[in-house]
Formats: sequence, C-alpha cells, structure tokens
Amino acid sequence: MYESFYGLSGKPFQLNPDPAFFFGSRGHKRAYAYLQYGLYQSEGFIVITGEIGAGKTTIVRSLLEHLETDKVVAAQLVSTQLDADDLLRAVGIAYGLPVRTVSKAVLLGSLEAFLCKLAMDSKRALLIVDEAQNLTANAIEELRMLSNYQLEDKALLQSFLIGQPELRAMMQGPRMQQLRQRVIASYHLGPLDRDETQTYIEHRLKHVGWNNDPQFEPGCFEHIHQLTGGIPRRINTLCDRLLLAGFLAERHTVGVPDVEAIGRELTEELGPEGRSIVPSGSVRAKRPELKDAVPVNGPDLQAQFRRLENRIDRLDKTVGAAVDLLQAMLHRENADKPGSSAKR
Repeated sequence: MYESFYGLSGKPFQLNPDPAFFFGSRGHKRAYAYLQYGLYQSEGFIVITGEIGAGKTTIVRSLLEHLETDKVVAAQLVSTQLDADDLLRAVGIAYGLPVRTVSKAVLLGSLEAFLCKLAMDSKRALLIVDEAQNLTANAIEELRMLSNYQLEDKALLQSFLIGQPELRAMMQGPRMQQLRQRVIASYHLGPLDRDETQTYIEHRLKHVGWNNDPQFEPGCFEHIHQLTGGIPRRINTLCDRLLLAGFLAERHTVGVPDVEAIGRELTEELGPEGRSIVPSGSVRAKRPELKDAVPVNGPDLQAQFRRLENRIDRLDKTVGAAVDLLQAMLHRENADKPGSSAKR
C-alpha cells in the first residue's frame, strides 16, 4: 500500500525470509562463513543456533542460492518433532526417493544407494535440518549414523543443523557425545546491536530504491532497537507498520513519537501472549535476551509467548519448504515429458 507513496519498488520489510535482502551483520557474516567452511570440509556437522527471527533461515537460503548445484545436491527439512523412522523417511522424500511405504531396511538401502550414486557422479549430498531443536535424541542419532556412510575415504552425506537456543542445550546432553565429535563448527547468532539495527533498516530500504523518503528523525533507530531487541523479524514488523502509518497520515518523516505509538499499537493488538514488541519502559541497558523482551509477569506469559512465536516460525519455514518441494516435483515432471531437454 505504501510503496508508491514513498517511491519504493517493493516491500522492504516483508516477514518471509528472502535471500535478496540478506544483511551481513558481524554475526550473520560469521554464521555464513561457518556454513561455507562446512561445505569446504565436505563432511561432518555444522550447528547454527539463534533466537526466533534472528535470520537463520535467510542465511540458509542465501547459501542455497550460491551452491554449485552440479557438485552439491541439497535437501532441506523443517523438523516438526519427528522420531527416528519418520526422520529417515523425510530425508528420503526430500531427495526424491520413493520411500513412503517401504520398510526401514529398504529405506536405508535406498538412501545408501542414492548417496553412492551421487559420489560416483562426482557429487555429494547436503542435508539441512531446520528447527533441529525439535528432533528427538533417537532422530539425531539416526542422522549421526547416516554420516557414517562412505565411499572409499569420502563421506557421502553432510548435515547442517539449524535451530533455536534449545539445540545448544541438547548438544551438551550425555547422549550427544558421539555427535559432538562429528561437529566441525558451531555458532550462535545473536541480535543486532544499535548501529547494526540502523544499517539493517537502511539496507532493506535501499534495496527497494529508498531515497530518504520517509526520513527518519534522530533517535528513531535507537528507539527501534530498544523496542525490538535487535531481532530482525521484530524490526521488520515494527518498520512495516511505521511506513503504513506514515502513508495513511500522508507523512514523509518518522519521529520517535511515531515509533512509540506503533510500539503501543502492536502491544495492544498482540496482547501479552503474542507480544513481539516490548514497551520502551521495560527495556534494559544491556543487549536483551528473550526474557528481556517480555514483561516478567510470571513464567506462564513467557512460555505462551515462546510457543506462539514458535508456531509462527514453523509455519513460515514449512510453507517455504513446501514451495521448494513443489518446484522440485514440477522440474522432475517436466524432465520426464517426451522431448524434454531438461537434465534429470
């Protein structure tokens, strides 16, 4: 609605992860470098964790866009509390194998044959598991066992585990000792600081042709950082509403009172259970953790907030994974048509 009013070529603060808007903060660059290092190593596990909305999925999608697809065959799963057998079946389906109704023995044999065929074609497999904190211990153990597949001295499957901070705690459990020995590198993606918050907002605006319209008055970026805790998705939510409010009021400047008003408006709309913008009076001086982003009126409110934000996050990722799977199916269907020149 507001794009043409401000002379923008698109929506700068969409909530869905889009690699075209990738912002290289210090943390995001380092997380991306860890994934690239993992690809170079061609084996083992890379673990990336971060709060909901921190930008983990955007980093993964940016990495996938730059993969050498003639060398690496990637599959992405969004974990929804899968047990061991369901995880294996999901891995097979992600790689396009007909494993929906076969036994576990046949499933494992099909996966090994598929991975060996890739290796003989001078390719290798990459498995990205998003929301990995939802995996059971048995499911993670199955992933570790898949990493044992080798052809001569080459590993056939490499896995990236992407998840929320709970994944870090899981990795420290006594049952994870063998998996920890396979982890090449791990990194926790934190929030943006104040300066990065301003640069992030300007980066997204410039990507759609922003020419200082609307103009942000002094103090706005500091206030936005305080209200959002430096979490990119929360920044997007607040800034999108700011531009909408400016458009409706036909204003070409954004001031601190506007930021405060939108913060209160979102708080009233979402309520204590879905609060993603904190009131300015409750912000602490240090870089906030999740507990700082919710008024501490009791553990129940924090738990409800986290569950709701988890559901929204899983829904975003599930839709993205479904779209990717549909595109892959359409590509295979077109390749199977007589006279098609598409490569299988």
